[in-house]
Amino acid sequence: MASSSTDFQPGTGIAPATLVELAVSCRKIIDADVFSKSDPMCVLFVYDSKNIKWKEFGRTEIIWNNLNPDFVHKFVIRYYFEQLQKLKFEIYDVDSNSADLSKHDFLGSIECSLGEIVSANKLQKSLRGPKKNSGSIIITAEELSSCKERVTLHFCAHKLDKKDFFGKSDPFLSIYRSNEDRSFTLVHRTEVVKRNLSPTWKPFSLPVRTVCNGDYDRMMKIECYDWDADGGHDFIGEFSTTLRELSRGVSAKNKFECINPKKKAKKSKYTNSGVVELLSCRIEQVFTFLDYIRGGTRIHCTFSIDFTASNGDPKSVTSLHHNNQYRPSPYAIAIRSVGDIIKDYDTYKMFPALGFGARLPPNGVVSHEFALNGQPNSPYCQGIDGVLEAYHKTVQSVQLYGPTNFAPTINHVSKFASQALDGNDYFILLIVTDGIITDMPQTCEAIVQAAKLPMSIIIIGVGDADFEAMEVLDGDDVRLSSNGMYAERDIVQFVPMRDFMGQGQESKDELYARLAKEVLEEIPDQFLSYMQKRSIKPKPPVLNRTLSISSVASLPNSEQ
Repeated sequence: MASSSTDFQPGTGIAPATLVELAVSCRKIIDADVFSKSDPMCVLFVYDSKNIKWKEFGRTEIIWNNLNPDFVHKFVIRYYFEQLQKLKFEIYDVDSNSADLSKHDFLGSIECSLGEIVSANKLQKSLRGPKKNSGSIIITAEELSSCKERVTLHFCAHKLDKKDFFGKSDPFLSIYRSNEDRSFTLVHRTEVVKRNLSPTWKPFSLPVRTVCNGDYDRMMKIECYDWDADGGHDFIGEFSTTLRELSRGVSAKNKFECINPKKKAKKSKYTNSGVVELLSCRIEQVFTFLDYIRGGTRIHCTFSIDFTASNGDPKSVTSLHHNNQYRPSPYAIAIRSVGDIIKDYDTYKMFPALGFGARLPPNGVVSHEFALNGQPNSPYCQGIDGVLEAYHKTVQSVQLYGPTNFAPTINHVSKFASQALDGNDYFILLIVTDGIITDMPQTCEAIVQAAKLPMSIIIIGVGDADFEAMEVLDGDDVRLSSNGMYAERDIVQFVPMRDFMGQGQESKDELYARLAKEVLEEIPDQFLSYMQKRSIKPKPPVLNRTLSISSVASLPNSEQ
């Protein structure tokens, strides 16, 4: 089993484990669509023996109009030799954009153990589904190497075969990694270039361990197809190479004849079905979030709390700010769940805590950016308990008012992030709110500017308000823009808290853990996107991290 010297800690115990990558394919699955073929997706569940239930582990992409799908998305899971790790694979025909699996047609499933897959190397089983013959599933497993490199490849082609009767081909490439049993696993598909026999595809990047598991001499197979809307893509030709050969860059050896074996066998004068040419190959070292943390990069978290009147009178049990010893407010839950994770990365454990949308004592001046501890020149709270204490005192001392303006606190944290562009510091702003944004244009502008900085913004929505605007800020589907300028990267993660409340007999700790996972899961990728765009490499691991007070030094005057 793979291990690392960095895992070794004298005086502790750790179960031996290794990372295993599971690749999934299906054959002859049920056709559940009337006017087209099924659009399959695979969902993996892991059995939680402690709570005696199945938990969803992950989903593949959707493959349209295909009864024999080879899923590109792989499941990476820790394998423990001494444990029974029960898995369940379910196949669905996707019928809508809903994340609810009950909204889609169930095509079949299997249950097995991870050990069963690993020992077989390639496990093929019949799917148990609505019909007697519901098709089969093929699962292959491979231990992942610790290779931390990434390859970016760029291909074009010349004079590909014309496959469409009334027009030119619509070509795309499928890249496969060879397995130990000489079979192949699909690892990437390029985009389709419409009506072009001499296409240039966009560059694409893959981890080297995905392409060849760190073995530069492992065979790769690349197939070229003509895309068809019905999923019956026409095979144009194929060729083989290795990453070592591609790494040599543009050369005569990296111009590949695309061969269709059937045409070659039938036609004596057949030469090829076109030529695919490598335009560039770049291999770079890939660094992880932990590489930067171990190298001394400091994470700073600022809390920003909504004190607008739409939250309701804190004295009323219906208020989102109402607290008692038996039931913490949604705001307190959000602060605690996220803060308990963030605090482990902040060495000094001093957190600026701000509020907005309230009238402040003694004169009732409205502020959209005030210190919860009442000290504008030093708004730091000692630990998460300190943040919660300041929050509870603020609820009792201010008058909830409005409006709901995000831009002031975003711009203020941005000011400090703009003074730390060297990769030694990264800033997280956590906004907890119940309402509809009233300064949307200014907020969009603030986020677009902040996207250039070492900064992420987390928005937790509490209550049942219309959070449609928050989804716009969370640029997962469409990159946020302002005044014609698009955000350099996606730095916003929005999570509606109602998705986590009232789910069965879940304990408080389980609720906090699920909420924190959802809220924080994009932070490492957002962090890395900044470092990669600035070509900032992590420093060597440090033994003693420098103590540093974070984020906010002083606040501007309150606004009327």
